[in-house]
Amino acid sequence: MSIISEFKEFAVKGNVMDMAVGVIIGAAFGKIVNSAVNDLVMPIVGKMIGGVDFSNLYVNLGEGTFASLAEAEKAGAPLIKYGVFINTTLDFVIVAFAIFMAIKAINKLKREAPPEPEAPKADPEDIVLLREIRDSLKRN
Repeated sequence: MSIISEFKEFAVKGNVMDMAVGVIIGAAFGKIVNSAVNDLVMPIVGKMIGGVDFSNLYVNLGEGTFASLAEAEKAGAPLIKYGVFINTTLDFVIVAFAIFMAIKAINKLKREAPPEPEAPKADPEDIVLLREIRDSLKRN
């Protein structure tokens, strides 16, 4: 078997195609979650703790002071961007929870239905014959 035919067989297997679809959907889902965290969750959390914008929280390890994270980055100062880390951590927690809920829902749909009760088995032939004899004797 040639390398090309082996690769073709590998590439068209269901698992590879499913994985490719999952990666594409995951990338789109990541954008949605990122927007949810940055545009919905973080403003609420920031408001609850006194109007703090986490994305601008940093520690400057260099010399000089800067009014914002953007200015510090533009100046090339060495920074610890712990606010960005907090946002990224919240992104992860929300994505993990959303995936957990989605898998839980999918598994609930996949659960096998309980097996249907078996139809009653037909009586053996000798029992049927004995009943017919009994019923015949009762009539006489």
